[in-house]
Amino acid sequence: MDNNSARAYLLSKPHSEQDFPFGEDVEVFKVKGKMFATLSVGKMGKGDGDKCDWWMNLKCDPEEAIMLRDIFQSVIPGYHMNKRLWNTVILDGSIPHGEIERMIDNSFKLVVSKMTKKDQKSILLLL
Repeated sequence: MDNNSARAYLLSKPHSEQDFPFGEDVEVFKVKGKMFATLSVGKMGKGDGDKCDWWMNLKCDPEEAIMLRDIFQSVIPGYHMNKRLWNTVILDGSIPHGEIERMIDNSFKLVVSKMTKKDQKSILLLL
C-alpha cells in the first residue's frame, strides 16, 4: 500500500476528516475530532534518495501491537506516540495491502469504541 492508497482508505471511513495540527508535513486523520491515524514521510534516515517511505501511526490493542511488531519488520513502536497503544507502519511494500487495511480498521474501531454511545451508533451504522 502506498501513501495515496492509505490516504484514500483512511478518508473512506465514516465521519473521517484530515487535519494538519502538527504542521503541513503530518497528515492527521480523525473521526468526530478524535485521532485514529497519522501519515507522514518517514523519519530517522529511512528511505533512499528521492524515494522515502511513508509512515503511518495507528492505534492498536497493546497485546496485538507487540504481536504485529514481531511478525512484520516494518511495524515499529509508535513514532512520537504512546508506544504501548500505537504502532508505526512503514509503507515500504512489505506488508500485504489487506493487512494494512485491517490495521486501519482496528485503529478506527478502537477510537470509536471510546466515544459516547450516540456517536458510536452514528458511525457504526455507516460501516
